[in-house]
Amino acid sequence: MSQTPPPFGTYAPSGLVRWIVGQTQRLPEEAWSGRRLALFLRRCAITLLKGRPLDVERYGARMRLHPYNNNCEKKVLFTPQFFDAAERRLLAERLGPDCVFLDIGANIGAYALFVAALAGPGARILAVEPQPDVFDKLTFNIAQNPFGTVKAVDCAIADKTGELTLFVDPRNRGESSLKVVGTQENAAIRVPAVTLLDLVRGEGITRIDAMKLDVEGAEDLILDPFLREAPPALRPRLLVIEDGTDLWQTDLAALLTGYGYRPLARTRLNLIFERES
Repeated sequence: MSQTPPPFGTYAPSGLVRWIVGQTQRLPEEAWSGRRLALFLRRCAITLLKGRPLDVERYGARMRLHPYNNNCEKKVLFTPQFFDAAERRLLAERLGPDCVFLDIGANIGAYALFVAALAGPGARILAVEPQPDVFDKLTFNIAQNPFGTVKAVDCAIADKTGELTLFVDPRNRGESSLKVVGTQENAAIRVPAVTLLDLVRGEGITRIDAMKLDVEGAEDLILDPFLREAPPALRPRLLVIEDGTDLWQTDLAALLTGYGYRPLARTRLNLIFERES
């Protein structure tokens, strides 16, 4: 039997680690020197933590973060101001209190919980994550918050339904992929998978206001069949897609243009598209 995790607050930052976390959050996003200093201080804090997580509030939500083999957790813990700031600004501008948001490749829930914190109780949010241990972190983080609008789904999204191989990167769990084998260190696990259309229909969703898609190079495999088969009413109004241009088998930008999307922004890691009315 798995043990019940200690209650939130057990791992509150203290001492020098608390000071470091406070300092890194105040560093300016624009300055190269600030990013370098943040990385140095982050390494110091991780050494001091000796494998312990930290319980913090980020983006209006409580989270327990394990800053070791997951770059997402490191960024959210130490430098939340650097983590997809432009993407979060756009979501805050575009999403209303009753929005429908899909977080595909949810990791520990940074996007899903951010949207839940800014949206109202009428929102509906799906956070989809296939890795069992990362899924456990996701569900823990969701449970620490009163939103009641986030549902975690433990499967992969792919171009077909069934059981598929997920290649897990032990150095950065956020880069595990159905498509990219990566290094020889990668472990392979079998996970259930469904198509995006099957997920949406199974959840009874009739519209999608925004979707974040971060699946390490498999974004084209997911979106191509979905856009072909889904009714126009299900096409997301706003798409935040991890830029996997070098890995895609399809010209995804051209595909989206053909379905009425226009490029809205290109950030360091993501492409953002908006469906024209």
